[in-house]
Amino acid sequence: MTNKTELIIAVHAALDGDWDAAHKIAQNYSDTTANWLHAVLHKIEGDEWNSKYWYARTDGNRYEDFSDSTKELIAIQVSLPQ
Repeated sequence: MTNKTELIIAVHAALDGDWDAAHKIAQNYSDTTANWLHAVLHKIEGDEWNSKYWYARTDGNRYEDFSDSTKELIAIQVSLPQ
């Protein structure tokens, strides 16, 4: 599977509430989209410091950009080619 395929699976897992499965996938990659997903997952977890650490490794996404994690996960999903 490609990185993008794995990230699509991770986003679906996160949207289904399976934080652990999504996190296991996200932490396997280091591109900016994976880092964005990783940041959102830590935001969902309530770990603001770790979340901001991963946001700093994205293409300019910020912790404050989305107040709704579901909408942010959907934004990540839309950014990935289907």
